[in-house]
Amino acid sequence: MNSRSGPLAVVAAAVLWGTAGTVGTLAAAGSVSLAAARLVLGGALLGALALVTHCRTRRASHGNVPTRWALVLGAAAVAAYQLCFFAAVGRTGVAIGTVVAIGSGPVFTGILSWIVGHERPSGRWALATAAAVAGCAVLVTGGGTGGGGGNGGADAGGVALALLGGLLYAFYAVVAARAIGRGMESGIVMGVLFGGAAVLMLPVLVLTGPGWLARPGGLLTALYLGCATTGLAYLLYGRGLRTTPVATAATLALAEPAVAALLGVVALREHLSLVSWAGLVLLALGLVVVALPARARTPDSSAPETPKAAAGSRH
Repeated sequence: MNSRSGPLAVVAAAVLWGTAGTVGTLAAAGSVSLAAARLVLGGALLGALALVTHCRTRRASHGNVPTRWALVLGAAAVAAYQLCFFAAVGRTGVAIGTVVAIGSGPVFTGILSWIVGHERPSGRWALATAAAVAGCAVLVTGGGTGGGGGNGGADAGGVALALLGGLLYAFYAVVAARAIGRGMESGIVMGVLFGGAAVLMLPVLVLTGPGWLARPGGLLTALYLGCATTGLAYLLYGRGLRTTPVATAATLALAEPAVAALLGVVALREHLSLVSWAGLVLLALGLVVVALPARARTPDSSAPETPKAAAGSRH
């Protein structure tokens, strides 16, 4: 995969993530049970694909013991993120919980990749990410009809849970990027992370009542969410991390709420206010800027600057 196709793979993953909300409305299931089923099915698929890849290539893992333990912790973070996100939404409302969790993810990612990889994010990344996060916040809270829910208040505990969710997301993204950067197959890395998370989330699915999966509509919805918005999406995301700095990938993933908003307008006939449309434009501009390839450091360089390995950056 060349350096320019990496951001495209990340954006493609974000587009798939953005379809989850609209498709999820087709299942008569609670949000926590739906998320658990999505993760269990998608994680099982990714885990199976990782096992097949490992057996087919018969290659020894490049990961050392610390990397393997980091992947175990990353799997726990994947599962914990789901629980933190829905707990935050329940306490502070859909709009605020979503903005804080999703918006803080790129910020935490940039900070963690700086700490772990000792590489300070560029000024352009910081400005573009700030614009994208601001656009995301305006899009979600700017008056569209689909953004309510929950208690709707800025509950301090809910905001803290949403921030913890953003940090957990950043943690497992950085863990994945570093493992991929050290030579592990991206599919195997995602299989370990999400296969492990599937095992942890299986009791949640059982406790929240999986009876809705017995209905054809519920089963088809769960299969799409698991196979497409989790399995395929994270395979694409892992491939993108091979050449895309993790901080950049985290910002590009903000395309998810934009896709969700547009699908809400087209498929669910929701309404976006002018303020929300302005936020969508600001978000899009931020994503375009952060996706632009970096300039070569010297004007006489014959080749464009190659993005740094994912191990040295975030996600």
